[in-house]
Amino acid sequence: MSDLDPAEVFRQEAADLIETLEQALLDLEKRPDDGELVGLAFRALHTLKGSGAMFGFTAVSEFIHEFETAFDRVRKGEAAADRRLIAAALEARDHVARLIDDPDADPARGAAILAALKVAVSGDAPVIETPQPAAAVAAASPHASAGWHVRFRLPADALTLGTNPLLLLDELRALGPCDVLAEAADVPTLDRIEPQQCYLAWDVTLRAPVPQEAVDDVFLFVRDDMDLLIEPLATHATQQPEQPVAATVVPAALAAAAGRQDEVAVVTPPAKADAVPAGHLPAGPARSSSVKVERNATLRVPAERLDELMDRVGELVIAQARLSQLAETIHDPALVNVAEEIERLTSSLRDTTMGTRMVPIGSLFGRFRRLVHDLSEELGKSINFVTEGEDTELDKTVIEQLADPLVHLIRNSIDHGIENPERRAESGKSATGTLRLAASHRGAEVAITVSDDGAGLNGERIRRRAEEAGLLVPGQPITEGELNRMIFQPGFSTAAQVTSLSGRGVGMDVVKRTIDGLRGSIDVDTRPGKGSTMTLRLPLTLAIIDGLLVRVGQDRYTIPLAAVEECLELPTGVDGDARGRSFLNLRGDLVPFLKLRQLFNTEGRPDPFQKVVVVASDTTRVGLVVDQIIGNNQTVIKQLSRLHSGLKTFSGATILGDGTVALILDVMNLVAFGQKLEERRRAETLGRAA
Repeated sequence: MSDLDPAEVFRQEAADLIETLEQALLDLEKRPDDGELVGLAFRALHTLKGSGAMFGFTAVSEFIHEFETAFDRVRKGEAAADRRLIAAALEARDHVARLIDDPDADPARGAAILAALKVAVSGDAPVIETPQPAAAVAAASPHASAGWHVRFRLPADALTLGTNPLLLLDELRALGPCDVLAEAADVPTLDRIEPQQCYLAWDVTLRAPVPQEAVDDVFLFVRDDMDLLIEPLATHATQQPEQPVAATVVPAALAAAAGRQDEVAVVTPPAKADAVPAGHLPAGPARSSSVKVERNATLRVPAERLDELMDRVGELVIAQARLSQLAETIHDPALVNVAEEIERLTSSLRDTTMGTRMVPIGSLFGRFRRLVHDLSEELGKSINFVTEGEDTELDKTVIEQLADPLVHLIRNSIDHGIENPERRAESGKSATGTLRLAASHRGAEVAITVSDDGAGLNGERIRRRAEEAGLLVPGQPITEGELNRMIFQPGFSTAAQVTSLSGRGVGMDVVKRTIDGLRGSIDVDTRPGKGSTMTLRLPLTLAIIDGLLVRVGQDRYTIPLAAVEECLELPTGVDGDARGRSFLNLRGDLVPFLKLRQLFNTEGRPDPFQKVVVVASDTTRVGLVVDQIIGNNQTVIKQLSRLHSGLKTFSGATILGDGTVALILDVMNLVAFGQKLEERRRAETLGRAA
């Protein structure tokens, strides 16, 4: 028996539909004549309305009904999707989200939003809906009829997938008086019946002069999965005169499966020589649809279960490593074969499990379109928001924690970076600023950049504020990069005054803390008058990686394999020169190298033939000198304790097959640490020489 809360299931589904609605509205603002976007927004509204009613969210369903009624004028081409309409529709979208979270939200606020939406749709004044006589409605529409005959059969799995036929019948009844008959010819005997399977077909006579489009809209979202016949009532009466049929009783199980026990007549048509085969409806002159669309099989799984599965796979990888090492020690061919087979299966299981955790970053990028839209309206700035690399995949744990940092970076770019149209015109720039959000793979990392074409960082102002805050001594020498990174200090802000958007010095501190917690880094690149670029560098995953196991002295370390470019032997006699610089000549390119024995203060004599592991760090190549390269291994990342959290040169630890622990090197921070150490040693050498 499922323990899922139906209301929570609806909220999860509604979140996706609301996101779809928002993206469609934002796109519609740029392409107001795009009928597909209008249809996409309308379908999202209609699905939300039906699902809300089915799950008991009456307030949501009623509000969306009015929202849908107003927006229907856009779909029919009677109103333009201008900026005012989109703004009102976005407000209505926000209220729908509020109603889903709190069904008792202030109804007066919803009424005001609907009134504003009607004003936006009408163009200048609120729309006053006056009931029209049925004859007037019929005369106004060329597709109207004196009534309609509707016959439909839902797919067998309709009830399982959440479709309620009684809601469809209710929508037909809302159009006018209806005679409803349920056809039970395909209902099996009680011992063969499946409670969640739909066996009935419905024959409805709608006696109201409504346009065919109104009837079509009832089946808007199930048309492709069902058998449907819609024909004018007069035609039906002429072609198919009424014949007496025998009514039967609906089994209670069928009524319960439909979700309600309304009184519906069920008919079993008499057998004929030319009877229509079961599961099909007769064709007619009016439009019908019997096309079956294959559904994509998807399953919602709680994130906690994926995390637990990942932990179990990690333990399996460690156990497999122990088995492989044991097989090598015993030298039993049978055991070696089993170990190799388990290693292959473990590797495949690891890749499959990792795939369930990897999420396209486009799912995160789409959330910021509304943020940029609202901020541009609030600040009076015209902004072109560009995204790139939406297909780049990142671990879901990283995706979840990136939302807040990116919000702060985007807000800062729009508020501080991009100038207002007047100032941009004075600088010879276009009135519309460009904000670019991009993602790409770089070795073992994912780089996310937030760039703008604004004024750039003001170095003088940053230095002045840093000196006022006591972060710098007046006149203290500092590099441009270190000065720019001052903006990430807690409480640091260059804003002249505190506003609702900035000025308290909290946002960039949040960015720094979050990225540090993800074992990532931030680079700042700015050009005065041209713009700024913030680059976030993050590990691909926080769970399992392929690693290269190396030995330095008696200790073993793991280097992320994705960062490794090549391995070679350190040439004899190659060492740092008198100024402490160490370079290798690799096919004509000078590559600096760092000796890990020196960085880690390893005791003992080095091996006679040391090895160099060339790794890629950002856009540079660096060699790491080790005593021995042991080989590749699957590395399960274990987080370091809080006592060791300040060791930036290590991103974690892993358990080896023999039960010992190997530290995982953070290549980027290790190279930065080594460069600073080399600079300090070089300065000391020059000082002694002087």
